[in-house]
Amino acid sequence: MTVPAGRMPAVLAPRRRPGARPRLAPKRRHGRVRARVEYLALRVVMGLLGALPLSLALRLGELGALLAYALDVAHRRIGMVNLGVAFPERPLRERRGILRRSFLNLGRMAAELAHLPRLSDERLRDMVRFEDEAWWQQAVGWERSTGVFVLSGHFGNWELLAFAHGRRGYPVHMVHRAIANPLVDRWLCELRRRAGTRMIRKSAGAGGVLQALHERGLLVLPIDQNSTRGLGVFVDFFGLPASTNSGMARIALRTDAPIVPAFIVREGRSARHRVHVLPILQVERTGDPAEDVRRNTQRFTAVFEEMVRRHPEQWLWMHKRWKTRPPGEPRLY
Repeated sequence: MTVPAGRMPAVLAPRRRPGARPRLAPKRRHGRVRARVEYLALRVVMGLLGALPLSLALRLGELGALLAYALDVAHRRIGMVNLGVAFPERPLRERRGILRRSFLNLGRMAAELAHLPRLSDERLRDMVRFEDEAWWQQAVGWERSTGVFVLSGHFGNWELLAFAHGRRGYPVHMVHRAIANPLVDRWLCELRRRAGTRMIRKSAGAGGVLQALHERGLLVLPIDQNSTRGLGVFVDFFGLPASTNSGMARIALRTDAPIVPAFIVREGRSARHRVHVLPILQVERTGDPAEDVRRNTQRFTAVFEEMVRRHPEQWLWMHKRWKTRPPGEPRLY
């Protein structure tokens, strides 16, 4: 019997039981197993931290962060490259200290995330205080025709900022890039929703953002991550061109939405935080649409850079911020 190339006689083909799931390719099956292992590990760690008093969980989070700093050579290298760009004048020892404290901030952040579902509104108010809460309520609560952009990023305990703000009666919309592990992504989104946070998938494009502004919502759009060449514009960040998401500038120019810079800063090693709300920004126009986008993105980035300069240990230095380079420039990582 002659069998066409690439086909198997029906009598020899493996039979599948009715209702049985199709078999996954080995690579895909390995990916699912790995995702489950990572998720279970996360839940075990979070369960342990959540079962401890917060003060003790913070210290345990620090120990885990120091272990990560010692073992995670790849991210330690990225952080040192970034700090060399940002603070070339500072001694190597000082830059290492900033990076180590940045790792410690993530450890403390993990401890606080584990406790978020159990914290009362009163405890959250004690943990997270605004420099001038009356001014903040005025900045986000006045009668307006559109929503408000909150200019922030991966700074301090950024998850706590959105969570505490939502529990004060001002839930936010957050543009969210899905985490590679879908189980971890679902867990994080569910945690955010406990404070009323509404997620806008980055893949939804500008439509979700415009809808949130139409509903007069508070929209958090991080500005501190590397953007691909097609989506970002190059602006100076610590004196070096960085491809930066221009979505906030583009949509603010279209809608006249105001921009409120807000940053959460941890006080020492404690679970107390202070929110710094800076003067409200309005977009500037020159008559050149492309230049308007670049100019305003530069203004927003300069605000973020100033906060990083004031509190460098609060920023996520382990991200490849300068990964996308202008044509002809060498890679940094």
